[in-house]
Amino acid sequence: MTRTILIVSGGAEALPGIRLAKRMGLHVVVSDGSPEAPGLAEADDRLIASTYDVLATVEAASEYSRAVRPLDGVICVAADVPVTVASVAEALGLPGISVESARLAADKMAMKQRFVERGIAVPWFQEIGGAAELRAAVADRGLPLVIKPVDSRGARGVLRLVAGVDLDWAFGHAREWSPTGRVMVEEYLTGPQLSTESLLLDGVGHTPGFTDRNYEYLDRFSPWIIENGGHQPSVLSDDAQKAVADLAVRAGLALGISTGIVKGDMVLTPSGPKVIEVAARLSGGWFSTDQIPLATGVDLVGAAIRVALGDPVAAEYLAPAFHHGVAIRYFFPQPGRVRAITGADRFRKVPWVHRMGFAVGVGDVVEDPTNHTRRAGFVITSGATRDEAVGRAMEVVNTVRIETGPG
Repeated sequence: MTRTILIVSGGAEALPGIRLAKRMGLHVVVSDGSPEAPGLAEADDRLIASTYDVLATVEAASEYSRAVRPLDGVICVAADVPVTVASVAEALGLPGISVESARLAADKMAMKQRFVERGIAVPWFQEIGGAAELRAAVADRGLPLVIKPVDSRGARGVLRLVAGVDLDWAFGHAREWSPTGRVMVEEYLTGPQLSTESLLLDGVGHTPGFTDRNYEYLDRFSPWIIENGGHQPSVLSDDAQKAVADLAVRAGLALGISTGIVKGDMVLTPSGPKVIEVAARLSGGWFSTDQIPLATGVDLVGAAIRVALGDPVAAEYLAPAFHHGVAIRYFFPQPGRVRAITGADRFRKVPWVHRMGFAVGVGDVVEDPTNHTRRAGFVITSGATRDEAVGRAMEVVNTVRIETGPG
């Protein structure tokens, strides 16, 4: 009988994973809370349950596995729902990380406390119960600092505290984005920011995903911390990349993950690499699905699917076959109502434009970006070198116009 895998989330960024699983000959079940999720239309079977509703997803998956066909694996692609995935795996006896590890990965305070216990380098941090505590922390530590919800995602509610930022407002803003109303503040780390993506196999880490993150608009969008993409291969030396990747793998092990995906948000500080946070799932932003294979030839999503099914994955499968230039950049139009999007057709069939997409259309209102979900669109480009890929991405960004007006 054809094996069956549940993919939790039917969002647009999950589509490459859904299609890959079907090409692998699997019967693909997709769960999502929105009946209009694009991934549901391409699934063999569909479950309507919010990706963040653990109990509803477990119940739907259990009923499907009992009454329709047994599930052989569960995974999420480009969705930050490790607790949901781990809970389904636990309930049905499927391969996966423990629920405890998933919960640690979903709670930034618990995660960093575990890292301190296990000797993993992290920035100074403190949970904040109110604006008065925040003012005391600023008086003690100085600026800049970073305030964030303990349990949100996509840079929602994350602020860089600099001179002039109202601390009462900042605390309230961060708390609004926390499902549990919890807020933390931490040291703002200076140095190159990196994204890593590793697959741990029986305690041994393999890191085909390694990209330099681009924060050129840090001051423009202050106090919000908005990333403007990234590029591969990294400008860092091989030794520096190894040090960063090794720390990300150690962080995953500290969370109790011996086999599974560990996505790292890292900074190479003057005193060495430190962990901002890690995620126990395949990345979004088209990183795991598009950028890693385009830059290295490694099918990380395919490897993660095999792990979710309990299949072996050879270390050689995760070794980069090459290091091509890849870049992603975002569109940041002026706020207002979108009147037209021009220039995109010029790049639709250009071979070095790998993927381009827009989160807005004519008639939509563009607001100043306050988190990563507010970016208006993106382009992913390739090149023989990193600089060529970046230059091509900027050519697209500078040519395409998202024209806005009052509204």
